[in-house]
Amino acid sequence: QVQLVESGGGLVQAGGSLRLSCAASGRTSSIYTVGWFRQAPGKEREFVAGISWSGGSASYADSVKGRFTISRDNAENTVFLQMNSLKPEDTADYYCGIWRAGALRYEWGQGTQVTVSS
Repeated sequence: QVQLVESGGGLVQAGGSLRLSCAASGRTSSIYTVGWFRQAPGKEREFVAGISWSGGSASYADSVKGRFTISRDNAENTVFLQMNSLKPEDTADYYCGIWRAGALRYEWGQGTQVTVSS
């Protein structure tokens, strides 16, 4: 079992920035990849960004490419999502999840709210 705690969400004006953090504790072994996902009311959860734990290779959804940056601190078991040039369309609950080697599903945190006002 792992505990994932997201933080850094809040209310920001369009064009502003936020930095989300995802801190993992407990069973943190065999982490293969870490992803950020978001879910707006009435919509399905969608992929935002991901990073491989060992190599640091990052990928992004087209909607955030060039604006968001995912990074990691392996020693602290923490993943960050730097969000710049925020748009109202970015408003959602943001979740981090880990995928372990050999696992069949993501393990999720509780999420953090991001609200972007116009």
